Amino acid sequence: MTVLNKLQSLNWRGLVIPIGFIGLWSLASWLNWVNPKLIPSPLAVLHTAWVHLFQLEFWQSVAASLARDLSGFVIGSVLGIAFGVLVGTSKIANYLFAPSFNVVRQASLFAWLPLISTFLDYGNSAKILFISLSVFYPVALHSIEGIRSVSLNQYEVTQVYEFSRWQQLRKLILPAAAPQIFVGLQLGLIFAWLATIGSEFLLANYGIGLGNIVIRGRAALDVSLIVFGLLVIGLIGVALNSIALAVERHWLAWRR
Repeated sequence: MTVLNKLQSLNWRGLVIPIGFIGLWSLASWLNWVNPKLIPSPLAVLHTAWVHLFQLEFWQSVAASLARDLSGFVIGSVLGIAFGVLVGTSKIANYLFAPSFNVVRQASLFAWLPLISTFLDYGNSAKILFISLSVFYPVALHSIEGIRSVSLNQYEVTQVYEFSRWQQLRKLILPAAAPQIFVGLQLGLIFAWLATIGSEFLLANYGIGLGNIVIRGRAALDVSLIVFGLLVIGLIGVALNSIALAVERHWLAWRR
């Protein structure tokens, strides 16, 4: 497929609202309908972006936020899938852990922050633990649901062929539960990025990170910097979600 065909295949209708919003925003700024100190013009935001994109500190902040995000995502995903497999395949584990899991997951994640900061202060470890928790719950829940969706007939086929427990897990349970597990991973990736920025806001220690850029903008009453930080956060979130969808399409291509 050529580049032209790819461009033609994109859904450009999704850009109507953003372009209209930017047009209205530019018009309001040009006609002085808004206070420029509270609502800066798009050109002011572009100027702020241009200045910060050439600063090393900005890219260090992006790298720090992504490192926290991916570290927490990997830890939470591995633990979530392992917990889901354990509870989904073992009646004893289900009886022991499922009730407590269902109770604890009802608590807001942000309710854990005071406890986390008490033991780990406001450092990087506290942020990664908070991100890992935000990923663990959706991944574990969807892993359990995916494993429980495997039909009894499929288990009976593996018994006929005398599959071991490991063969059942590798050739039946994980492939059959893979669609639900990937749903949990996609949600976990979204929650991880939200938790990354939330932890940088709520566990702020004036270090580096995209959340700290927005905090500095708020402290200096620099709305342009705040808007720029929010745009970068949103664009990175969209990029991460697109990567997750591409990985899912690749790994689950056999379903087609």
